[in-house]
Amino acid sequence: MIFKNYYKLLDLPKNVKSTQDEIKTAYRVQAKKYHPDVNIQNKAAEERFKDITEGYRILSDPIQKRKYDRTWNNYVGRKLHKEKMAQKEVRANDIVNMFFGKNVTSKKVEAKTPLKGENIETTIELSVKEAFDGTEKRISLASNEGKNKNILLKIPAGVKDGKKMRIAGKGKKGKNGGSDGDLIIEVKIVDSGIFKLVGNDINVKLFLTPWDAALGSRVAIDGIDGQFSIIVPKGTQNGDKISIPNMGYYKDGKNRGNLVVSAEILIPKKLSDEEKRLFTELKKKSSFNTKNIVNIK
Repeated sequence: MIFKNYYKLLDLPKNVKSTQDEIKTAYRVQAKKYHPDVNIQNKAAEERFKDITEGYRILSDPIQKRKYDRTWNNYVGRKLHKEKMAQKEVRANDIVNMFFGKNVTSKKVEAKTPLKGENIETTIELSVKEAFDGTEKRISLASNEGKNKNILLKIPAGVKDGKKMRIAGKGKKGKNGGSDGDLIIEVKIVDSGIFKLVGNDINVKLFLTPWDAALGSRVAIDGIDGQFSIIVPKGTQNGDKISIPNMGYYKDGKNRGNLVVSAEILIPKKLSDEEKRLFTELKKKSSFNTKNIVNIK
């Protein structure tokens, strides 16, 4: 077994006076960097994480730490001043026995540890319609050679806002034979066109004439699935909402949210002579008075 430099693994200076807080902080930083959940199917990172955990176990115990520091100075420290460790074998049977109580065969010290390349994180924006239907997007990344590298990303239908998609091996290059990092893409769904996403509901506006709102009517509306017709109740007010179940955004593979239709009544800016006459006649004959409903300050 190789006598490992736990200080180097934890990115600490070789100093027997390192405090327990410094050791704990260093461990958290390195453990987070090499944790298997972050480095999926990366054997080198997995082994590095085991070494980091082993180093923390030894250095966080004051008694074990004193033994380790004393043994390091006796067996390794003096040799580092004379020759490179990569060209020497460290006879560590007695060192291992001190910590683990068993015999092992010594191996050559590895000159360099394989390191996985850094991940690249980016964001991609999708319209509500693109996210609902699923789509393909090309992502352009700058390579180390200064050339742009295009990646085709397939977006599944019903992808969630904030979803992170990982493409293995498309990040930065690894070092010392380590695997390349990953490309992590966060999906951001933006309001666009007539659709607005609120949770699992899709909100749309329905523009109505005053007479359609007053008399009620059947009108066409554009939903996320396509155009269909709905019945507008008599006396619909500006801002009234009609909720249509299971026609919104995907909750899961089968269930969907609501399509929420908000009425917005539009008044014509220009009137023909006949329209003016009819509105004038309506004003004379109608008993409707907003002062009876709303107190205007």
